[in-house]
Amino acid sequence: MTASGAAPFWLTVFLDYPAGEFDAGVGFWRAATGYALSVPRGEAGEFATLVPPSGDDFLKVQRLGDGATRLHLDVHVDDPWTRAEALEAAGGELVEESPHGYVVMRSPAGFTFCLVRHPSSRVAPVTRWPAGHHSRVSRFCLDVPRKRYAEEVAFFQELLGGEWVEVDEPETALRPAAGWPLDVRLQPAEVASTVTSHLHIATDDLAAEVERLESSGARARAVRTGKAILEAPGGSALCVVEISADELP
Repeated sequence: MTASGAAPFWLTVFLDYPAGEFDAGVGFWRAATGYALSVPRGEAGEFATLVPPSGDDFLKVQRLGDGATRLHLDVHVDDPWTRAEALEAAGGELVEESPHGYVVMRSPAGFTFCLVRHPSSRVAPVTRWPAGHHSRVSRFCLDVPRKRYAEEVAFFQELLGGEWVEVDEPETALRPAAGWPLDVRLQPAEVASTVTSHLHIATDDLAAEVERLESSGARARAVRTGKAILEAPGGSALCVVEISADELP
């Protein structure tokens, strides 16, 4: 149960890039997902959507006026203003109430997210690549400074609702997708002073997927059994995780 008693019904990840990195970042994620790019929108054409061939979108891009490459979440709810009030009581900070129908908030550890009303419900399928393997963006991961971890987990459990799984090795809190396009994972970062975030891509062939992403502009940081850590254009981390084909989201 969430703070207001009304659980969100969808999540969208925004890939935010400063102007100098926007084109390279958008080009990479188009190649990484195989999705089309919508017509730009916004007062300066700063927003666009990565559109899957079927299902509802869950990845969008934004060209920033300033600031570094980052991610933020749009949390889809029926009533953003009621949810914002409840989340303030749970430790969130109200940043902005937009006349366009959304509310910008900040979590206790400093992660920015928006409450929006846009209806979505159909999860996009995995993509089959010419080499024969499959992949899809499957997880949003938040790396939280250790001293804020317990507080941030409690807040996100209120924000997102649903059933959470606690994993001790390594210590994480996981909110399975359960009808959403991706699940959400919070994990403590022992030496970090600020909260950061990154995405996971699930695949049934790790070597083929890493090779494909590197050819699209990513750089490998580390490759381990069943998992690879890459650096996407703009400097953000990207994890590629191998799972069996029947487990792909």
